[in-house]
Amino acid sequence: MILDLEPIFNNEGMVREFDYELDLSSQELSGTKPFASPVRVSGSVGNYTGIVEMRAKADFVLELCCDRCAKPISVAQKVDIFHTLVTHLNDEANDELLLVNELRFDLDPLVTEDIFLSLPSKFLCKEDCKGVCPKCGKDLNTDSCSCEKEIDPRLAALKQLLDN
Repeated sequence: MILDLEPIFNNEGMVREFDYELDLSSQELSGTKPFASPVRVSGSVGNYTGIVEMRAKADFVLELCCDRCAKPISVAQKVDIFHTLVTHLNDEANDELLLVNELRFDLDPLVTEDIFLSLPSKFLCKEDCKGVCPKCGKDLNTDSCSCEKEIDPRLAALKQLLDN
């Protein structure tokens, strides 16, 4: 979505709201394409006493597999997005402000980046998911397996002491 920011930067107190759907179905996450439905993005850009701020929220559902047991799961996510927009920077090292070179701003790359940065590193079907047995592949959430636990070869001497 392209936002025309010129009226907002030039008029103190002006606010422009937006609400649209962002298609991320072609984006990959850990080798899969989890965005089965569009991302709903809603928010506003406003000039508050000379400071232009963008506040938005992105709502979406990820369709992927549990990272431990590989069961298919749907994970609803909400991402809050906040940025202060400026037309020039006095300090180039300041990464808290978002430099807008042109007063027509494409919102999609920024929202996409914020979504991916907010995602957790692991997705689990439940918090205490036990996963699968690395030897037989049995789902440890439903059954226990009879596989013997492997002992780290570096600790084998300690096990011999416990056995004696």
